[in-house]
Amino acid sequence: MKTCTVVTVCGSGVVTSSMIALKIKEQLRERGWDATMLEASPVSLNSVITGKDVDVIVCASPVTEDVGIPKVKGMGMVTGMGEEKVMDAICEVLEEKYK
Repeated sequence: MKTCTVVTVCGSGVVTSSMIALKIKEQLRERGWDATMLEASPVSLNSVITGKDVDVIVCASPVTEDVGIPKVKGMGMVTGMGEEKVMDAICEVLEEKYK
């Protein structure tokens, strides 16, 4: 199984990011990835990613700062509409990085 690190971001860095982190972790496992999940708010993002090899950031809240890590819009994981599209985008980033 391939490994990756994913950060989920929501307004507070707690409730929504935790919920989508669980969904993403489960769905990545089904696609052959063992994901380490980190959670952050837009304000705490820099401190959460410092010193870590993060592969992708999934945003339920806007992250306007460019931190040099690919970002995927993750509202589909919150609403349940478009989850597959979000997962495809995450996997596309991961496959590109690890090809």
